[in-house]
Amino acid sequence: MRLKIRHSTVYRYSEAVNFGPHRLMLRPREEHDRAIESSMLEIVPPHRLRWQSDVYGNSVTVVEFLQPSETLRIVSEVVVKQFEPNPFNFLLDPRVAEYPFAYDEEELPDLEPFRTKLYPHDTEAMIEWLAPHWPSNKLGPKPTVELLLELNQAIHDRMAYVRREEFGVQSPAETLALGGGSCRDYAVFLIEACRHLGLAARFVSGYIHTPDEHGSTHAWTEVYLPGAGWKGFDPTSGILACDLHVPVAVSRHPGGASPISGSHSNPGAFLDLDVAVKIEELP
Repeated sequence: MRLKIRHSTVYRYSEAVNFGPHRLMLRPREEHDRAIESSMLEIVPPHRLRWQSDVYGNSVTVVEFLQPSETLRIVSEVVVKQFEPNPFNFLLDPRVAEYPFAYDEEELPDLEPFRTKLYPHDTEAMIEWLAPHWPSNKLGPKPTVELLLELNQAIHDRMAYVRREEFGVQSPAETLALGGGSCRDYAVFLIEACRHLGLAARFVSGYIHTPDEHGSTHAWTEVYLPGAGWKGFDPTSGILACDLHVPVAVSRHPGGASPISGSHSNPGAFLDLDVAVKIEELP
């Protein structure tokens, strides 16, 4: 599958403001099943660019602006090739085919940050929510992938999706109390559920191609499964991440995967923000 992704972000201000350095995470992650065919980045006002990789291997663009402006415009356009249409095309290490299991001691130091709870104060609420899914001594272990698909589907089925424009994410307890949230909130909820089970999980931001719509920015969860690697689970859609999902950034917490972050000299001058994402499938 070849996807053309155009992501336009325009900030407007009541007066010219000075911009601090901005970090952009807009370039999709290239892996064995994904390659970038072409890319374009257009930014106003005048600027200098630096490209770097962060600790997770994400591609980061650092923008230094050369003059003040009443408008900040950032347009990214990429063409991505997706090579794996079947999300179930993987084999687990036989030792982790059933949950509960233990990660290999050699992997644990690297995985530990992704097993550490983000919201320890929500432990009681998370344990209560997980109770029906937790393998019991009476029923014995559960197939690992089956358990993760069950959690993924439960979040999708029992919660109400809400498109939120506000910055940040809800805690799992807030999502439970409100009965739903955005894709970011769903992803964080599944991450926390997995970490309560002792599994390594991380936050993913990127895009999703919905053929009947224009496509959109999106967030989901990846879980580390020995033998398969980091596998994506999308609780907003209730499915495994597939070739409709284009990951851009991964992080142990949602704040580390923001598409655009930065500052300007006069917060009171902010007027409005327009974000438009268009994804189309190419021949």
